[in-house]
Amino acid sequence: MAVNTGAKQFRKVDVDQYNEDNYQEDVIEDGLDEGPNENEVSSLLQAGKNVDALKVVLKNAPLSTKNQNTKDKALQLTMRVLTSFRSAEIEKAVNTLDKLEIDMLMKYVYRGFEVPAEGSSAVLLNWHEKAYAKGGLGCIVRVLTDRKHV
Repeated sequence: MAVNTGAKQFRKVDVDQYNEDNYQEDVIEDGLDEGPNENEVSSLLQAGKNVDALKVVLKNAPLSTKNQNTKDKALQLTMRVLTSFRSAEIEKAVNTLDKLEIDMLMKYVYRGFEVPAEGSSAVLLNWHEKAYAKGGLGCIVRVLTDRKHV
């Protein structure tokens, strides 16, 4: 049987710090996360280096910013890159991407589905099919559960 000593010395953990109302997300200043450089991506697309343009767009995604205008510009630029590929080139491009880039690609695919444009849905479905083939179901789960959106 336990003995009640009345000692309170073991109670040093502040349980209130784990309350959801007190949780603070990591905040990054808005000026640091501007998204991909449009001039660089445009020059890569004009040179026919679509895969390099895709990698630049995916690596410089504005995840931490809360500026919706920046995120919308990055989405438009990414959609321009994704639609510049021919259907036969998509699988080769997806196979050059690593796991983090595949996840970022899926984030843009789902964001593109939210804001459909003329003829973009067929292109996005093609990208989704190839990214799912490489990234698997885990890729989709990571994208849907991630708190940082593009």
